[in-house]
Amino acid sequence: MSSNDTPASPSAEPASLPVDSPFRSERTNRDEAPQYVLPLVVHIEKTAPPARTDALRTAARAVLVMLSDERSVGEGEWAGVMRDWQDARIRKVVRRARGAEWRKASALPGITVTGEEAEVRVFPPVPLDGWPKELAKLQVSGTDLDDPEPPAAPAPAHPVLWLNPDLGMSAGKEMAQVGHGAQLAWWELSETERKAWREAGFPLSVATAAPGDWRELTESGLPVVRDAGFTEIAPGSCTVVADHPALRRGR
Repeated sequence: MSSNDTPASPSAEPASLPVDSPFRSERTNRDEAPQYVLPLVVHIEKTAPPARTDALRTAARAVLVMLSDERSVGEGEWAGVMRDWQDARIRKVVRRARGAEWRKASALPGITVTGEEAEVRVFPPVPLDGWPKELAKLQVSGTDLDDPEPPAAPAPAHPVLWLNPDLGMSAGKEMAQVGHGAQLAWWELSETERKAWREAGFPLSVATAAPGDWRELTESGLPVVRDAGFTEIAPGSCTVVADHPALRRGR
């Protein structure tokens, strides 16, 4: 359910990435920096799990909320570790919690973001080997989420995080990947565009691209996530295209 825990499967088609991208599969100077991970915990009770697409949307919004929180920028209390995390590989790990586990996780410094039913708590980055014990013991794998009803079509006016139709990823892996996509879009927006998105509550959709549209999306110039291949899929696999309206203009 994370970014780095299970074997890889065949690669998806390639996409070009900037030389300093944190999502390049080959080794870069980002690998020389201390490595951090952004923990996300999804609340999943056995009797009332959230819908898969709702959980994906909520995870993506949680990443955006963390990036834009006043504690994460400038002289904020999380700003230093946020800079360190973004200067290295951008790693996100999604774990699951219920009952007392969720309550203990919720007591740690972080932000809980809610969707229609989903709840995702995002925490300031931690060293790869320095997880708080309340989070370290949470399960990473073994969670299956489904959509009881077909998700609504993406709203044309909202950003869309398009998933690769050819990759079979776990719900946790997809949550991490759409978080990466939201982050890439955030980085490419102007301050004015970021402010507008934040003030609107970070509306966004998550959908699996039609097989015939995927290549066009990856070649459109929109931000593309290429996975480093730590878990589930092969290094260099293209997982998400971040289709924000402000980034569509002129493409």
